[in-house]
Amino acid sequence: MFIIFSVFYILIAAAMIVLILMQRGAGADAGSGFGGGASATVFGARGSSSFMTRATGILAALFFVLSLGMGIYLGRTGNPQPAADLGVMSGLETPKAPAAGNTPAAPAAADVPKAAPAANGDVPAADPAKK
Repeated sequence: MFIIFSVFYILIAAAMIVLILMQRGAGADAGSGFGGGASATVFGARGSSSFMTRATGILAALFFVLSLGMGIYLGRTGNPQPAADLGVMSGLETPKAPAAGNTPAAPAAADVPKAAPAANGDVPAADPAKK
C-alpha cells in the first residue's frame, strides 16, 4: 500500500514540476511591453486563471494531502522497509566498544617526559633528552 502511495507521490511531484515550468508569468503577457511593472495590474488582483493554473493548484493540494497522509501513516506504523536493508551502509561494521575490564592502562612514570622549569618564567627550558 505504501509503495502505491509513493508512486503517486512521485508522479504528482513530476506533473507539478512540468506544469509550473510550462506556465508563463503574468509579466510575460501584453502589459510587460509597456514597462513591466504595470503588467501586474492588468489582470486585476486575482490574475488570469487558466487550465494550467487550476491543474497546478489541484496537484499541489493532492501533494500536500498525500504528504500529510504518508507522514501520519509512517508515524503510526514505523518504517515500511526492513531494518536489515541498509543499502550501501550494509557492508560497514559497527565499532565495538571496549569492555569494562579492557580499559587501556595509564603510561608508566618512566615513559612520561619531564620538562625543566623555566628560568625566568617566560620560556620553558629546552628538554636535554631531545638534543
